[in-house]
Amino acid sequence: MEDIGRVLVIIPTYNERENIESIVGRVRAAVSEADILIADDNSPDGTGKIADGLAADDERVHVLHRAGKEGLGAAYIAGFHWGIEHGFDVLVEIDADGSHQPEELPRLLSALGDADLVIGSRWIRGGTVENWPINREIISRGANLYARIMLGLPVRDSTGGFRAYRATTLQKIDIDGVSSQGYCFQVDLTLRTVRGGLRVTEVPIRFVERTHGASKMSRAIMIEAFQRIAQWGFAYWLGRLTGRGRR
Repeated sequence: MEDIGRVLVIIPTYNERENIESIVGRVRAAVSEADILIADDNSPDGTGKIADGLAADDERVHVLHRAGKEGLGAAYIAGFHWGIEHGFDVLVEIDADGSHQPEELPRLLSALGDADLVIGSRWIRGGTVENWPINREIISRGANLYARIMLGLPVRDSTGGFRAYRATTLQKIDIDGVSSQGYCFQVDLTLRTVRGGLRVTEVPIRFVERTHGASKMSRAIMIEAFQRIAQWGFAYWLGRLTGRGRR
């Protein structure tokens, strides 16, 4: 495998006290040479204090305390900036709730040898989803199909949140211009990467619905994604028809 440099795994948290110790331990066991950054949005359940304890016991665990709940996208962008400022070459996104399997992280990092962004995909051959009701699967598959058609994306799981970026990728795609959250944040960064002419690879993963805590998904997040993708899609197809621009 190509030497991809220093790796930082970013774990955003808001009220994840039941999950944070487990996910940190699993990441450290799966990729012992990686550092971890817990980006906590001032969780009222004390997640930040637990994170501080983990950092005190392990020099590879760091904590970024944020003022309040500002959304997944803002937490990741803050984490990306922290990682780049501290000289990391690869920035990884992973959920705190255990839905993404840290044991699969080595495969994502290996695939980064030939890519600028690797997405852990539920919807390519070999990808699986466990403990989801059928309506949740239909929504996710439908959202990804919608994004592919509207935006011309050659990606089957553009909403997936288990992914690894080269730091150079993030520096090229203007992450400070991203205001999207939730599903839409992931689509936005995928779109920027593809439009930037960078290499995107999908690796099949096993996604397992959380067993502790509450999902952060909401109707507002889904509406935001639908509206933004429609806006970007209109601009994309207008550009295709008139021969001007691509987004």
